Amino acid sequence: MTSLAGKTMWVTGASSGIGRAIAEAASSRGARIILSGRRRDALESVKASLPGEGLVMPFEATDYEALEGVVDEAWSIAPVDILVNNAGISQRSLAEDTKPEVYRDLIDIDLIAPIWLTQLQLPRMIAAGGAHIVAISSIAGRVGAPMRTAYCAAKHGLIGYMDALRTETELRHNIRVTNVLPGSVATDVSRNALTADGSRRGRSDEVIDAGDDPKDCAAAILKAIEENVPELIFAKDTERDLAVLRHADPEGFFNIIAEYGKQTAEALKAEEI
Repeated sequence: MTSLAGKTMWVTGASSGIGRAIAEAASSRGARIILSGRRRDALESVKASLPGEGLVMPFEATDYEALEGVVDEAWSIAPVDILVNNAGISQRSLAEDTKPEVYRDLIDIDLIAPIWLTQLQLPRMIAAGGAHIVAISSIAGRVGAPMRTAYCAAKHGLIGYMDALRTETELRHNIRVTNVLPGSVATDVSRNALTADGSRRGRSDEVIDAGDDPKDCAAAILKAIEENVPELIFAKDTERDLAVLRHADPEGFFNIIAEYGKQTAEALKAEEI
């Protein structure tokens, strides 16, 4: 089992939700935390809540020109032992209504940005003799869910990249990779989701509000890091069943999800009338 004590963990999307919960839980276990996100004030608030050492390093995830300098700054402080790619945004709109640029923007944030941040650090991680990379994907990274076509595309892609990266680095360079597939967790993910025209949704879902506590999700993620678990499905009931069914019984899965998608789309259109 790997101890987090004395390790440096870099958490993106650390100002709230799962990211904040991971930072606080890892700090309580003795890790030094690098906190990243867009808003310095929110990150400073998280830093103040940490029982251990925290460093605030705000950046825009898709500002690729600036990202190399951010990585240089982080590694000048300490080698990054654990990178948690958590920053992201969701979607709530039907494909037939969604502008093409929403796909570009969401995939840029949820897929290209974490790949870029990871790629910039790989040579350093190899030279350091190893590291652990965590990617916060989603059940939507395995299950194609209605009103989330762009989000599912990005999260499926993130799992694919990380799975392939693991094959190249785990045994050769001692760089371990953990994909995390959360189901409904009580965060602002639905409230901040992009709609068909790219605007923020501004309201949550009942299923999200009734979801798991981010602290419980963070605890499971840290356990997966300590035990080097390649994939963690953090979901329950129907969400977990569908994730398992996707490979165990594809035909049954597609029948169930088709009916669910039809009901979801019809209910949305009825609201618009």
